[in-house]
Amino acid sequence: MTSSRKCEFCAAATEAANSADEPDVRRVVQPRKKALLNRLNRLNRLNRINGQVNGIGQMIEQDRYCVDILNQISAARSALNAVANQLLADHTNGCVRKAVLDDGGEAAIAELLQVIQRMR
Repeated sequence: MTSSRKCEFCAAATEAANSADEPDVRRVVQPRKKALLNRLNRLNRLNRINGQVNGIGQMIEQDRYCVDILNQISAARSALNAVANQLLADHTNGCVRKAVLDDGGEAAIAELLQVIQRMR
C-alpha cells in the first residue's frame, strides 16, 4: 500500500531521482540525510559496544586468556567513552547553552561539572 501524501520538498527531489538510473526503483532524497546517518551510526556504535560486552562474557565463560579479555574490556571502555564524550558535547551545546541564555544557567553548569567529575 502506497501513500499518496508527499512532502513538497521530497516530491520534487523524488521525481528527479526517479528519472535517473533505474526506472523501477523508487527513490526519495532525504532532506535530513546527514542527521539520519549520524543517528544510525550512533545506534550502530551502541550495538557494537553491546556486542563487545557480550563477547567479554563469552570469553570469561570459555576461560580465555586474561590479557585477551582485558584487551576487549579496554576496547569496550574506549567505545563507551567516545559515546559519552559525544553525549557530553551535545548536552553542553544544547541543554546547557539554552539554560545559560534563559536564566544564567548556574544550575545547569553545576550539574555539568558534577557529570564531568563522575566521568573521570
